[in-house]
Amino acid sequence: MHVLTSLLIILCFPPYLHDYFVMRQVQSLKFEKEFVQTSEKVKSVDLHPTKPWILAALYSGNVCIWNYQLQKVEKSFRATESPGIENFCSLTDIHISINSLLLARRMSNRHVNIYLVAVRSAKFIVRENWIVVGADDGLIRVYNCDTMEMVKEIEAHTDFIRSLAIHSTLPYMLSSSDDKLIKLWDWEKGWICDWVFEGHEHYVMQVSFNPKDLNTFASASLDGTVKIWNMDSGSPNFTLDGHSKGINCIEYFMAGDKPFLISGSDDYTAKVWDYETKSCVQTLEGHTHNVTAICVHPELPIIITCSEDGTVRVWDRTNYRLENTLEYGLERVWTVAYMKGYSRVVFGCDKGTVVVKISSSNGSDSTNV
Repeated sequence: MHVLTSLLIILCFPPYLHDYFVMRQVQSLKFEKEFVQTSEKVKSVDLHPTKPWILAALYSGNVCIWNYQLQKVEKSFRATESPGIENFCSLTDIHISINSLLLARRMSNRHVNIYLVAVRSAKFIVRENWIVVGADDGLIRVYNCDTMEMVKEIEAHTDFIRSLAIHSTLPYMLSSSDDKLIKLWDWEKGWICDWVFEGHEHYVMQVSFNPKDLNTFASASLDGTVKIWNMDSGSPNFTLDGHSKGINCIEYFMAGDKPFLISGSDDYTAKVWDYETKSCVQTLEGHTHNVTAICVHPELPIIITCSEDGTVRVWDRTNYRLENTLEYGLERVWTVAYMKGYSRVVFGCDKGTVVVKISSSNGSDSTNV
């Protein structure tokens, strides 16, 4: 039985029975490691909706497409250069401007360091057959997905680009940066910047479009706040403030017809926010280091959190109870990707990427529980 059908059936039961059946469903899920691709540190992963491809952005500046069915590298290219830095003597915190970016490195005794211009976000834009990449040099680069040739380079920010978000229907992309700005780009107008959103007081770590109100989006910042914005206004609608340290990640989700947000922080917790009352309704505690990435599965009643403690934790979305702790030996976990109708979740870590298949205890895919 399809999971959505089963959930509709149990809605007919009294609330306590409904919660019981959902709890049993979550407890019956199995998480099976299906494919591991070792590599340098992976800062971003994305899934192609029609091809068995994982797009991985690496801290080294490389971008790879891995075929998880054939378990091989499909394509790869270098998105950024690594400038060499030479002949510095007993200097600390050297600041060098490269492509309008301040790069800080510690050096001593004429030691030669190579600064890797990291790629922290890469996304498929499927309807244009593009890959878009945001890097530490402040540039956004657009590539043809077939040829891997660069078709556009944009001087977007004056500091590290942390996050890119693609609008589901309009020709828009958001970028967020350590320059504390969020920018809205329109690729049908030649990638012009339509809006600049100001208000955060520290690095803007992630942006996420609201799937139910496509004119709004949320942002997470190391200033410890989540801000909600309209695309046609440079000032935030409202601010959510509850974490004790900086916030790394943000995502929208629905519980019935009610909208919620979930945020992950350097205070080692994730918080669930009621979007309408603008209040925190639950704090998920258990990680022993920074929470780096989160996702709420679109078809299963689970929340997944990732952390620098090297674990992935699975929570029951109905009662927020911790149900499973996963660890794959790839050290810190930085990013997660999933898709509706897709029985796999992908994690990017310090030492590579792991594909995990979610199934029920009887062996069927999670989307057919």
